[in-house]
Amino acid sequence: MDASVESFVFLFALMLLVGVFTTKFSARLGLPSLVLFLFVGMLLNQVIYFENVELTQFIGIMALIIILFEGGVQTSWDHIRPVIGSSGVLATAGVLLTTVITGLAAMYILDLPLLEGMLFGAIVGSTDAAAVFSVLGNKNIRKKMTATLEAESGTNDPMAVFLTLALIEMIQIPDSSIWTAVGDFFIQMGFGLLFGFLFGKLSVLVINHIKLDISGMYPILAMGSAVFTYGVTDYFGGSGFLAVYVMAVFIGNSDLMYKFSIVRFNEGFAWMMQIIMFIFLGLLVFPSHLLNVGWQGVLLAVILMFIARPVAIFLSMIFFKYNLKEQLFISWAGLKGAVPIVLATYPIVAELENATLIFNAVFFVVLISALIQGSTLSPLATKLGLTGGGNEFDASGFEMINLGNTDSEIMKLPIGKNAPAVKTTLTDITLPDDTLVIGIVRGEDLITPSGDSIIEAGDMLYILSSRDQRYKVKETLLGKKPKKEKAKHKKRLFGRKRG
Repeated sequence: MDASVESFVFLFALMLLVGVFTTKFSARLGLPSLVLFLFVGMLLNQVIYFENVELTQFIGIMALIIILFEGGVQTSWDHIRPVIGSSGVLATAGVLLTTVITGLAAMYILDLPLLEGMLFGAIVGSTDAAAVFSVLGNKNIRKKMTATLEAESGTNDPMAVFLTLALIEMIQIPDSSIWTAVGDFFIQMGFGLLFGFLFGKLSVLVINHIKLDISGMYPILAMGSAVFTYGVTDYFGGSGFLAVYVMAVFIGNSDLMYKFSIVRFNEGFAWMMQIIMFIFLGLLVFPSHLLNVGWQGVLLAVILMFIARPVAIFLSMIFFKYNLKEQLFISWAGLKGAVPIVLATYPIVAELENATLIFNAVFFVVLISALIQGSTLSPLATKLGLTGGGNEFDASGFEMINLGNTDSEIMKLPIGKNAPAVKTTLTDITLPDDTLVIGIVRGEDLITPSGDSIIEAGDMLYILSSRDQRYKVKETLLGKKPKKEKAKHKKRLFGRKRG
């Protein structure tokens, strides 16, 4: 084996192992794991010379696709629907306002021309999905706050990407029309929403009907669908990131075969991509270069955290029902992460005059934002009284497991507190023909069902049934809207006791 290949294999293994262990330390320190991943990359930079910006950009884009898909699949539509309007305004007008304020500051502090100052503002203007999903994932913060931030971070990347590319084009081609850019924006957003919905619907149909012999292929099929969605959307001039997130939300809120397996696989894969992406981004940074923009980076980070982001939030949310404490929390939760650093590689690839200065300043701002905002987000939520209610039982985790090539399947059905089956025995529930409750999981206990078994809120029922009875089972247990034609013959079925 060639020495360079051996070195690469060793480096790859080292990145994964160090990345996994650093997540343990980051949780204890209360820091976003991305900070330690970046530091690992910077340390490796001292012994490995790496400057392949194009490769890093490609890895970053692929990682963001996987991260957005994983976050979207686990996003409950019922949770984000009440805040979709406010999140949409934050993802567009909020990013634009943040860009303008930060861009003006960067123009004077970094001594940049107006357009390059605005380019810096656009690069750091969005809230990073990877950072938000990882920080909020295990915090007991009110559902309204987490839903707003997750929806904003999942949908504001397209705005930042659009502004970055539009400003680079205006810098390279001074005669570019701003109205053409505005038209491109609506085309990108429109195509992103359209392709995201269409590919989400298509993906659900394919996954539920393809009947693969190997169950482990379903997560790969879902991940491949996400990458395909990005590629096709981007090819036709739409926002690939927006399409992936919309497609993922559609998939995550649909009745899906092997949903649990798909979610778990992509969760692990998303973490792996985060580790690789942040370490590669750290490899591009030389600590000595950061010192050259030390005080400028600190000042820009302060302006971004305490002026630009809060002003953008308060102005964007003036017509929405968020009190002062909620607005303060959302403004402080504008975490920066992978997206700004990946976008900072675009000026380098485009060979702009001040590209290296912009990249180093962006990296500095991201580090400060992640260190300060990421570590204080949970204590701030507690201080503002915005904790509690964030870890309610999620009754959206419906999953189906197909039993080979038969027409039977095992449904994993979570019972929410408002389900009509709650406090009811299995004997009193009329299920469709050929349907059997084979197991009840309550907390950490597995209960063998009998006729006297009482269903409680938070139970997970495992039900053996034929595929064509799927919706009738859901109607009976969850209280879904009944269909016009009901089965004429039903009987009460329950699991047998174990001998």
